[in-house]
Amino acid sequence: MKRKILALLGSAALLTGALGSSVVAAQDLPPLATLPSPAIPADNPTTAEKVELGKKLFWDGRLSGNGAMGCVACHQPDLGWGTGGPISLGYPGTQHWRNSQTILNSAYYNKLFWEGSVTSLESQAPGAAGGAVAGNGDGSMMEMKLRFVPEYVAGFRQVFGTDWPHIAQAWQAIAAFQRTLVTDPAKVPFDRYLAGDETALTDAAKRGKELFEGKGGCLSCHNGALASDERYYNLGVPAAPEFGQDPLYQISLRWELYQKGVPEAVYRAGDDDLGLYHKTKRPDDKGKFRTPSLRELRWTDPYMHNGIFATLADVVDFYDGGGGEGNTVLKPLGLSQDEKADLAAFLEALSMDEPLLMDEPELPKTATWAEFLK
Repeated sequence: MKRKILALLGSAALLTGALGSSVVAAQDLPPLATLPSPAIPADNPTTAEKVELGKKLFWDGRLSGNGAMGCVACHQPDLGWGTGGPISLGYPGTQHWRNSQTILNSAYYNKLFWEGSVTSLESQAPGAAGGAVAGNGDGSMMEMKLRFVPEYVAGFRQVFGTDWPHIAQAWQAIAAFQRTLVTDPAKVPFDRYLAGDETALTDAAKRGKELFEGKGGCLSCHNGALASDERYYNLGVPAAPEFGQDPLYQISLRWELYQKGVPEAVYRAGDDDLGLYHKTKRPDDKGKFRTPSLRELRWTDPYMHNGIFATLADVVDFYDGGGGEGNTVLKPLGLSQDEKADLAAFLEALSMDEPLLMDEPELPKTATWAEFLK
């Protein structure tokens, strides 16, 4: 009950512009903390063999429509486990319409995708692999592709005890792998500071921490170990210019509006991503997106649901200015240039000292029909 009351207080503070004031004090919100080990679902226990299988499947383009759009296509280790660009890659012949979120620390979210449309990694994977502007794969076809790979047949039998790979098991293995892609607190300046190392944060980052928890009001939405309350807000983020410059972007936008079942009047007038509204169909939810984690920001640019901001300085400027048109949350902060630099320094201190990189696994070969019959 206490947690619910605090959440309501935080929401009320936001609606009255607490991000520019001190209506709710930092001590009344869940403080930033070190991430614990991710929770493991009882119906998908983690094993080393399952993680290794999931890693291969994550890289394997056979889990897509054209054999080349595996998970890694949009979540590349050397690009912060995203694409490094504003809008994600589209399936060949299409164009995606949102920024490809990093999957770093996705193990901690209970709402995935920018509008929180799924609640587990196991259900996120098929949504991406089968999405018409993402992987465009058919589940039964992807499953048959796996069954013609002898190494996968053996691997699924070892991990799941089944005679043949089943597509739902592939998503479970990929989810198990993704739960290993998490922040290492020993490599994060802020977490070392929390553990008692006063030298872990620079003076600028320490000043930025005070701004984050005080004048900046950042803790109102970015709290707890994940630095996200996983709620939804309309900040008035500017529309992606791509939607007005490239017909494929406009086609994707119109298709998303149509296939998500918006009323005709909304479809006719739609010129931007409507966010949470696509899920709820409540007018007040237009333009709302889930609060992203602030962890690993140093390695996961650009920012926002459409990648509109290239740098952390751009993001800080946006918040300092009180958000954009249609914003229902933010108030101008009046930060000085030095204060904005300090705040950006603290945000960087929530990231590991080096990016989390990983070598590409060697993928097994598909058998010919003659080999398959042996």
